[in-house]
Amino acid sequence: MADVTLPTVKKTAPVTPKPLRARPDIATLGGIAVALLGIFGGLLLEKGSIQDVAQTTAAMIVIGGTLGAVLITTPLPVFLRACQGLGSAFVVKASSASSTIESLIQYATKARKNGIVSLEKEAATIADPFLRKALNLAVDGTDLQELRKMMELEIALSEQASDAEARVWESAGGYAPTIGIIGAVMGLIQVMKSLEDIKAVGHGIAVAFVATVYGVGSANIFFLPVANKLKARTRSATLLKDLMVEGVVGIVEGLNPTLIRMKLEAYNRQPLQPRKAKAIKVASPAVKAVPAPPSGNQG
Repeated sequence: MADVTLPTVKKTAPVTPKPLRARPDIATLGGIAVALLGIFGGLLLEKGSIQDVAQTTAAMIVIGGTLGAVLITTPLPVFLRACQGLGSAFVVKASSASSTIESLIQYATKARKNGIVSLEKEAATIADPFLRKALNLAVDGTDLQELRKMMELEIALSEQASDAEARVWESAGGYAPTIGIIGAVMGLIQVMKSLEDIKAVGHGIAVAFVATVYGVGSANIFFLPVANKLKARTRSATLLKDLMVEGVVGIVEGLNPTLIRMKLEAYNRQPLQPRKAKAIKVASPAVKAVPAPPSGNQG
């Protein structure tokens, strides 16, 4: 018998999402630098000195008083989580909606060809815990409505926890100016003890108002902007999780990957560039020229 050679089947590589990479947030760091440069630059232009506002006592009053007020307001576990999550205001994780959409479309294509159970290995390698949980539930055959309820509940709880952490710094921004005024009043009390020396009175008043500068400055340059940045991070993370849920639901429903892409691109502020289709030259059949009918009557 003649040997029969079977055609080789190419194995497609499993889909492995790229790990998230963190990079410094240029907006946050640059904003703080510009604010400090403007304030201290104006001080120096007015013939002032950095030593005029470098007061250890005023900083201790403002920072210590604000920290104590925040601890009174906030439960300790929430405060500790807020301190741990403070770094996210200065760091951006490169998890774009475009890459998430591409991963979901690849999962949908494979599930449509081989069934959703074929995504079991891919689900175990997903770096994002939310998407990994949603896809595992889908692979395990969880009811679609139950899957959606579970993931939406997790989104709501995560959003609530993130908002509580952002409110810690928001409350600090509310307390800091008041603590600064308390520090200024305490400095004025010390000034009133030496009214006989006019030079000492002027110098003491100037030093006393440094606490107010620290309080107002820390609130409007650090605490309140950081709270708003963390809220913006929460909104972006919630939007991305909604995208993941809709993508996994589309996979479970067995929708066409093209329809899933069109649905998910609504969540993407930077729409994906349409892929350029390769031009296919089709040879047009030769068309024979048909003679025109005679214009006049034939005799």
